[in-house]
This record gives sequence, structure tokens and C-alpha cells, in this order.
Amino acid sequence: MFVSDCRREFYDVIVTQRVLLLVASDVDALCACKILQALFQCDHVQYTLVPVSGWQELETAFLEHKDQFKYFVLINCGANVDLLEILQPEEDTFFFVCDSHRPINVVNVYNDTQIKLLVKQDDDLDVPAYDDIFRDEEEEEEDSENESEGSEPSDKRRRFEEDVIERTMRRRQRREWEARRREILFDYEQYEYHGTSSAMVMFDLAWVMSKDLNDMLWWAIVGLTDQWVQDKITQMKYVTDVGALQRHVSRHNHRNEDEEHGLSIDCTRIAFDYDLRLALYQHWSLYESLCNTSYTSARLKLWSVQGQKRLQEFLADMGLPLKQVKQKFHSMDMSLKENLREMIEESANKFGMKDLRVQTFSIHFGFKNKFSASDIVYATTSLMENIEKEGPETTNFIKALDSLSRGNLDKLHQGLDLAKKQLRAIQQTVASCICTNLVISQGPFLYCSLMEGTPDVKLFSKPVSLCLLSKNLLKSFVCSTKNKRCKLLPLIMAAPMDVEQGTVIMVGIPPETESSDKKNFFGRAFEKAADSTGSRTLHNHFDMSIIELKTEDRSKFLDALISLLS
Repeated sequence: MFVSDCRREFYDVIVTQRVLLLVASDVDALCACKILQALFQCDHVQYTLVPVSGWQELETAFLEHKDQFKYFVLINCGANVDLLEILQPEEDTFFFVCDSHRPINVVNVYNDTQIKLLVKQDDDLDVPAYDDIFRDEEEEEEDSENESEGSEPSDKRRRFEEDVIERTMRRRQRREWEARRREILFDYEQYEYHGTSSAMVMFDLAWVMSKDLNDMLWWAIVGLTDQWVQDKITQMKYVTDVGALQRHVSRHNHRNEDEEHGLSIDCTRIAFDYDLRLALYQHWSLYESLCNTSYTSARLKLWSVQGQKRLQEFLADMGLPLKQVKQKFHSMDMSLKENLREMIEESANKFGMKDLRVQTFSIHFGFKNKFSASDIVYATTSLMENIEKEGPETTNFIKALDSLSRGNLDKLHQGLDLAKKQLRAIQQTVASCICTNLVISQGPFLYCSLMEGTPDVKLFSKPVSLCLLSKNLLKSFVCSTKNKRCKLLPLIMAAPMDVEQGTVIMVGIPPETESSDKKNFFGRAFEKAADSTGSRTLHNHFDMSIIELKTEDRSKFLDALISLLS
């Protein structure tokens, strides 16, 4: 059931209860979690936080805690499957689901008692009507009436014939209704996509309750930016949501001229910005950032010698000396930095990079530390998917969560260093895949498989890193190929997951086109291909388009996909 008043139907209900928070492993979920934790702290709500990275962990966490808790809050997990069927809860257990995954499972939508969906109502949900997909039990019961009392055999026969005709009609109507139901559900569940960021939904709750702080606003911004960095939402949706947050930023960070000089050294300031679309450039050198940002790397084709020449021409066109460009950004000459954005944008237009500036936000902690929202997204993602083992599984989650607090700048800087490594690894892998022609056309889709022993292959056994790599590879491939048909194809990418168990992780990415609606059909296709071939797959991720598969079943699974999508 959709919750229309989050404050009355959600927050006021749980504020006096003990609550279990089940939080997915993505940056948007972490930001929503931070906002909710801050609200809980205001009202002294008792809660337990459990990170869950997939369906198996969600089920395990529920089974472990179902006796102690009656109220469960699920963040970025649980909306797109039938929760009651998976978890089999008692009737006095309640789930509040704040999830950006779409489409929402119809059973969750029409369950009025146990499942409450915290979802922005103006998203295009297109949920089918109740009568089109559910029938009441009474209708289904066939009338098996006793034979009539009539004594004449002719009366009995006539009644019997009428009864047979009526039953036949009823059965036919039922078959037609079921066929239509299958069609409606197929159309509704065919594509997977993302709605409004969960962090923004939680921030709206805080705002309605007049408890919204600058920190909460910043987490909402980071949650939205995560969706944009991961390419989960359309440019139109991003710009609309940025506009909504910009009004809050103006309200929270409005200061008069004379107040500007009286700022304390540790104050937080958020500002709207038309910033460069260059990853981490303020914490790196401009040269490294240009080389390791997917947008500039793909447009300049930096994996080729010709591309490296184009980069040199691009820098020369701006009039930036190599010595300046290759040193740390904060050490560059002030005279160059002042007009840098305008200089870069002017030259970028000549080199076919029209979208090098993007609407975003930045935060200042006092006078020294300035971060853009995408810096935080890259740093937090890298901390969460850090492959260096440092204790139990949840350590990375806790570190990533801590790095979002302004008191933990050391963790944030550690995340930025890891993010640089991750971006370098992605660009190097993209270059080697394109130079060695590893991307092959399989008919209805492109396919690329990373072999065991490839540099950084361990990093790409993690879902978010593999998705980032896949999206960057597809962008670069579209820029490099001359085959017009291949430019319109989606991509499936595979990487070794666990060598001992012989499994690979596989992800499907929608086509890279200007008008792309970011809807992904691979989730359903993977399920059907696995069912038809009996492949040993594990659909454990909250994104249906990411699966784990036994290595020896890979070829028959791909053959089934080709015939299914052709």
C-alpha cells in the first residue's frame, strides 16, 4: 500500500517502537539511512541497523530478528518482489519500504495491512488496476448445484444443458481473463528502472516535520548524485530533482553580505554549481582527471595513439602548460584556475564535448575543505566495495556510512584515494577491452567477458564496480565502432566471481543512446534464459539485471538469451 502521509502513517507509528533498519549496499541507501538515523536521534527512537547486500542476507537478517522486532524499515530493497512470499512473516509484523527500484511488485501495492510503501507519488508508476490482476475467491468456485427436484426427465435434461453451457462460458471468460492478466503483468514487469532517490524521500519527510538540517540536505543531494553517476535515471529526471533540491539549498544557505565575514571556521555551506563533469579533478591533477573520466576518455578515444594526440591538442587549445595540468589541482596557478571552467568549456565544444558542464552542488566545510557531490559518491562507493580485507563483511559498510559525516574527513580522504585507483582500473580495463577487441556482437546484444588473471579483475567481482565498468565500456565502444547497428545494442558483461566455486558475475546494461529512458529488460530475460536451460544461476542482487552464474553453464545460458532476444 502506498503511504500518502509519511509523517502520520510512517514516522508517528514507529517513533514509540523498536525498529529494525535493513539497508542495501548503495550510496543512495546510505544517505537515506543517515537522514533517518538523524531523525531517530532527535526523537530517541530505538533502532538496530543491519546492512544487507542481497536477498539471501535480507532473509537471514529477518529470520534472526523477527522475534525481537515487529517494525521493519527496508531502504532500497524489497519493493520489486513479493515480500510476504519471500519472508513469510507473522500477521502482526509491519514493513515500511523506501525503495527506488521499479516496477513495484503488485502484491506489495495492494497489500493494505502489512506493507507500506514510502514512494514519491508523482513518479510514473503505472500500476495495473486491482480488478485486472486479482479475482475474488468466490468467483472462482464453480457452482456444483445439486440436481433439481423436478420430476420430469425432460426438465432435468434441459437444466443440465443450460448448466453445461453456463459453465463452459464461465471457463472461457476465466481463460480470457488469465491471458489478459499475463499480458498486463508482462508489460508492467518487463523493464526495470529507478524512481526518485530514497534519500530525497527521507529528506522530504524531515522537511515536512520541520527537522531538516543542512547535513540532511547534503545527504539528499549525494543520494540523487549517486543515481546520476551510476546512470540510473534520465538527464531530464536528474535536472528536475536538482531544481527541487536547489530551492532547499537557497533556503538553508542564504546569507547577507555582512554575515559572510562572520563565518565560523567549521561551518557548513552548500552551493549550487555548474561544475565540470570531470571525476575528482579538485583532489587530483587535471590531466589524470581528463584521462580517467568516462565522458572525456570516450569522446577523445584516449585508448589510441590518435586519442592521446587529441588530448594534447585539447590542452594546447586551452593554452594550459603541461607542467600546470599534471600537478595537483590545488597547486595550479590561481590565474589559471579562476577562468578554468570557461576555458575548458570553450575548447570542449570544438572537440565535440558539448556536455562537459553539469548542474551539481558542492559543500564547504569551513574554509579549507571543498567537495563536490560526485566526489563523495565516488569515495563512498570505493569504501563500500574495497577489496582489501579488514575484518568482518560489514566493516566496509560502516566505514562508508561514517565517511558521510563531516567529522570523519580522514575516512573521506581514504575513500578518495581508493576512488582514484578504481577509476584508473576502469579506464585501463576499458582500453584493453577495446584494443584487444574483447567486445563482440552476439546478434541482439554486445558481449564482453573478463578473463581470470586480468589486472584488477578482483575489483570487478563487486556489482557497482562492474556496472561502472560496463557503462564506461559501452560509452567508449559506441564512440569507437563504425558499425551503426552496434551503436544501438545493449551490453552484457561477465567477470570472474569466485574461482574456487567456479562462478561468474554477469550484468546487463541498456543501449547507450541520447534518448535512452534507462529502462533495463535484462532482469526478466536472465530469469527466462535460466529457466529454459536449467542453468545454475543465483538472482541474489536487488538489481535484477545482475546475476551470478556457474562458469560451465555460461555458453548454454548465452545461447538461450540470443534466441530469446532475437
